[in-house]
Amino acid sequence: MSVLVDEDTRVVVQGITGGEGKFHTEQMIEYGTNVVAGAVPGRGGQEVAGVPVYDTVDQAVREEDANASVVFVPPAFAGDALFEALDAPIDLAVAITEGIPTQDVSRVYKRLSETDTHLVGPNCPGVITPGVAKLGILPGNIFSEGNVGLVSRSGTLTYQVVDNLTERGLGQTTAIGIGGDPIIGTDFIDALELFEGDDDTDAVVMCGEIGGEDEEEAAAYIGENMDTPVVGFIAGRTAPPGKRMGHAGAIVSGSGTGTAESKINALEDNGVTVGDTPEEVADEIEDIL
Repeated sequence: MSVLVDEDTRVVVQGITGGEGKFHTEQMIEYGTNVVAGAVPGRGGQEVAGVPVYDTVDQAVREEDANASVVFVPPAFAGDALFEALDAPIDLAVAITEGIPTQDVSRVYKRLSETDTHLVGPNCPGVITPGVAKLGILPGNIFSEGNVGLVSRSGTLTYQVVDNLTERGLGQTTAIGIGGDPIIGTDFIDALELFEGDDDTDAVVMCGEIGGEDEEEAAAYIGENMDTPVVGFIAGRTAPPGKRMGHAGAIVSGSGTGTAESKINALEDNGVTVGDTPEEVADEIEDIL
């Protein structure tokens, strides 16, 4: 099994005629993803990589039975693109775009609460079910099929951990890059709940980082609700307080939460082993399985 993405996922790429959209559409198709349509206002009737382009997501849903979208739309227009996906409606929207104005994301988040759509991102690498489909910019060659779920705020950290898992013969059910912005759709708890409900996921890796309280909240959720073992990693241990490190959400306020120490303590207090390095994370998963 898998979560969010499977063999029935039919993808529409929003922004398919742009450079990034076209390149990653070709990469997704090469991986085996069922990309059935593109959506770009005013470009209806064109084709990209053999994929028909429509003016709207609604048309792609009606004509091609699309049920998921990947957003490669520039920041100024990405909010409108997400509203279009939510209104279509789409079951899963993956927003790759970085730098979407926070007020735009806030409006999208409010609308999201009124729908059944799963939103992953923004500012994320996407979602992959190895051997089946990838939605986004993840390098498919480092992933392998297996029984480990992964959820991460960092794309690069995802790749490092997955590479270490794959080298040990530890494949993945699904990997979800949730993104590091202050406001995102799918958070750690959402992803952990999905993995807990997946019979084929026998262990989960959760990669967090400094800033915010999402990891502390996820730790409490794990302690109260999960039987599936979880191994954690927290990036940013040496970051000075008040300094942004990479992601917009990676700021430690000095309130006593949001630090690497507070997150590690919260996870360990709830039965999660936390690796000091990505290699140690893979070691722990290997011991569990």
